[in-house]
Amino acid sequence: MATPVETLRRHRGDLEGLVRLVHEREALEVVVGLPTTLAGRHGPAAEAAEAYAREVAALVGIPVRLVDERLSTVGAQRDLRASGVDTRRGRSVIDQAAAVIILQAALDAERSSGQPPGRVVAREDSADEPPPTSGEGLGGAEHLRGEP
Repeated sequence: MATPVETLRRHRGDLEGLVRLVHEREALEVVVGLPTTLAGRHGPAAEAAEAYAREVAALVGIPVRLVDERLSTVGAQRDLRASGVDTRRGRSVIDQAAAVIILQAALDAERSSGQPPGRVVAREDSADEPPPTSGEGLGGAEHLRGEP
């Protein structure tokens, strides 16, 4: 079950925080939300997410998987309002709830199909190296996903 740990932003200092969490939690992989349009197209936001995922992959030493995040923010706002949380409090609360939705959807998809969703991104700094074996490290936007 996906649960929030910490909200990290896409800034240099937070990459160090993500690496720390990966090692502390002994994650198996990192899941990064891929913001595509409702029609499934990739725009500037998706390109930025892919670049971020490659950068993360170069630092964490475990697989980084991009998964579709369509409607996760809408779902997060709906769920928060339904539970009585004021969504005007800030973007970080919505982002954290959306991250949980993205990760839980990825876990559910893998559980039902037997195949991990999305796609693993290549590490920018070492395209010739083989991917790490399972059991090395963590996996959540940047969501950390631990052992199932």
